[in-house]
Amino acid sequence: MRIFLGRLALIFGLLCIWQFASGRFADPFFVSSPLEVAGRFWILVHTGRLFDHGWITLVETLGGFALGAAAGITVGLVLGRNETLAQLLDPILISLYSLPKVALAPLFIMWFGIGIEMKIMLTAVIVFFLVFLNTYSGVRSVSGELVEILRLMGARERHLVAKVITPSAIQWVFTGLKLSVPYALIGAIVGEIMASNRGLGYLLQDAAGQLDTGGVFAALIAIIFLALCLQTAVKFAEKALMPWKTVANERELTI
Repeated sequence: MRIFLGRLALIFGLLCIWQFASGRFADPFFVSSPLEVAGRFWILVHTGRLFDHGWITLVETLGGFALGAAAGITVGLVLGRNETLAQLLDPILISLYSLPKVALAPLFIMWFGIGIEMKIMLTAVIVFFLVFLNTYSGVRSVSGELVEILRLMGARERHLVAKVITPSAIQWVFTGLKLSVPYALIGAIVGEIMASNRGLGYLLQDAAGQLDTGGVFAALIAIIFLALCLQTAVKFAEKALMPWKTVANERELTI
């Protein structure tokens, strides 16, 4: 509770400093003010524009996140269990990973148009590599001795994957998922800024085009709130699928 109250006090203090500095030490045209941003945010909520555009961004983010995560986990698991195939595809995957994903947006616009499909595919590509690399590292980190012992006991590949590989690598998978949440949102927002008339990215671009600094900050706050909600959802899923981690943490605190 003290940490929570401390965070609220810190945020409130920063807002007070911002409000005091706006118009006195900084030009409001460039930094706006908390009261101005709150007014713009209320207008977006009251008119329903925030929910209409926020829903579009949420669909794009979740669609791309689900598609990229599923592909990343699958490919990471397959390559993690097949060293020859991993070495064969390694140069190709590294080359694609080193490419800035935002640079693919113009190509995706030509392939998929300017609709929601383009934003979903761009988001999926960004998420794929983060989840794939973590999944692959998790699979490769599984104890080889444990795998060989189970093989001697008659375990087949599907048994190894279900009983050993997946439980051992799941923490790595969730690390990749948590890292990819903000990047999934980045993919959707960038796609909306480049080619869209809907979404939070469009609200951001529209406010910037009108030189409305308060509107820009209001759109940014909406994006931050959406990112926090997605991160919270991933954390709840992690606790549900990894109950032993919560028990271990509680045991450490007790000790």
